[in-house]
Amino acid sequence: MLKKEFMGICAVIVVGVIAIALLIFSGKKAQGTAQDHSGHGHGQESHGDGHDHSGSQGPHGGKILTEGEFELEVAVFEKGVPAHFRIYPSHKRKPVNPKEVSIIVELERLGGKTDKFSFKPTGEFLYSEQEIEEPHSFFIKVSAEYKGEKFEWEYSQYENRLTVPPDLAKKMGFETETAGPGTVISVLELPGEIALNADMVSHVIPRVAGVVLESRKNLGDAVHKGEVIAVIDSRDLGEAKSRYLVAVEREKLAGYNFERVQRLWEAQTVAEKEFLTAKKTYLEEKIELTAASRKLLALGLNKQDLSNLSNEDDSTLTHFVIRAPFDGVVTKKHLSQGEWAKEDAEIYVIADLSSVWVDVIVYAKDVESVHLNQKATVKTDSYGLEGVGTVSYVGPLVGEDTRTAKARVVIPNPEGKWRPGIFARVELVRHNASPPLVVRNEAIQNFQNKSVVFVQHDDQYEARPVTVGRSNDKFSEILKGLSPGESYVTNNSFVLKAEMGKAGMSHEH
Repeated sequence: MLKKEFMGICAVIVVGVIAIALLIFSGKKAQGTAQDHSGHGHGQESHGDGHDHSGSQGPHGGKILTEGEFELEVAVFEKGVPAHFRIYPSHKRKPVNPKEVSIIVELERLGGKTDKFSFKPTGEFLYSEQEIEEPHSFFIKVSAEYKGEKFEWEYSQYENRLTVPPDLAKKMGFETETAGPGTVISVLELPGEIALNADMVSHVIPRVAGVVLESRKNLGDAVHKGEVIAVIDSRDLGEAKSRYLVAVEREKLAGYNFERVQRLWEAQTVAEKEFLTAKKTYLEEKIELTAASRKLLALGLNKQDLSNLSNEDDSTLTHFVIRAPFDGVVTKKHLSQGEWAKEDAEIYVIADLSSVWVDVIVYAKDVESVHLNQKATVKTDSYGLEGVGTVSYVGPLVGEDTRTAKARVVIPNPEGKWRPGIFARVELVRHNASPPLVVRNEAIQNFQNKSVVFVQHDDQYEARPVTVGRSNDKFSEILKGLSPGESYVTNNSFVLKAEMGKAGMSHEH
């Protein structure tokens, strides 16, 4: 027991000695190097080049670069404007006219990308014409010229970057992919219900009142256009047919008499008054015949039926035949043999089921994603059906109570499998794009209130702020912040987010 305690004490002493040695070593190494005293943990470090680099923080919050009596303060300014460099030159600790200084800054980023900045003088400083893209993590080269003398500095400024050895990255379960082109298909799923195509539904009414003699079709029966579906015995129809037949004969008689009188009048054997009277009578009978025929046509008879009336048996004169308006199926029936049917009663509902409607519920937030002629895929979980149609109607209003709008999709139904009343899922394609740069959704993390992707180069991992465009359930389009061909972390990227959060890495200048 005493031996174990002694070994533990020795181990503590050894660790303490090593820690003290590291502190002494790092203290020596810090002498003569540019240190970042801004307090934001960028890990900035200058590279020894034989010059004096104080590295202290200047009055404008930037890094001080000194060589001899010439000095620059390099600051990143981003308050209310896109991030850019502001450089304040001085000589012998006195401000120098910025117009007398020329400056070039080069940034080398993770992965080898280089940004070059040129500067323009204004007021007491020079400002970069280009914006500093995120992240503000790079190796910096500053070149300046003042009164024929050239100056150069190099230092690093890193933020949101970690070094993870390959074996540790493997243990932490990091997986990477290469950013590049892809397909982003975004689908909107909405609830719907199969309904009759109201444009292909006929509500059959008799048009005449009478007693039902025959009811030839029942609920669910198929009918064909022009097929007899019912016969009604109507006294009103009989009277209308009789009036028509009488009018036909009277018109014939009046026409014969008019032709006879006309010939006599032309031979000047009758007075003109008699001719005019015959003509008037003939025209009146023609008007009466026209009125009688129109009455029958309005009741549903056609011109062929009128021409056959004179040959019709008197026993069927009161029979009114009701025919199917088109091919379809009887969906409702409201008559029985022997009952009295009113002229405006709905006795049959016939629907053409070769196409059906899908009534869609559109939530207020999705209204802008639904438009006319948009292709839609309709599915039913319970029946295993799937079909493709188009949006034929989008309601202009959103209900105050439901906060939803209505839309309609028309789908073909040649086999009659889509039955009205079935609930369905309607999938609409918001967009189908092939952007040049996409990443997997699990790679995108929210870090420091920004969407970031963790980029990997060798054993270096960096949180790269990105602008996300279109997306679906798997991929997202990247509009800015990432370059094609870069390797990014997909699986377990949240671990990197947590580690950077623990390290207290921030973005302040």
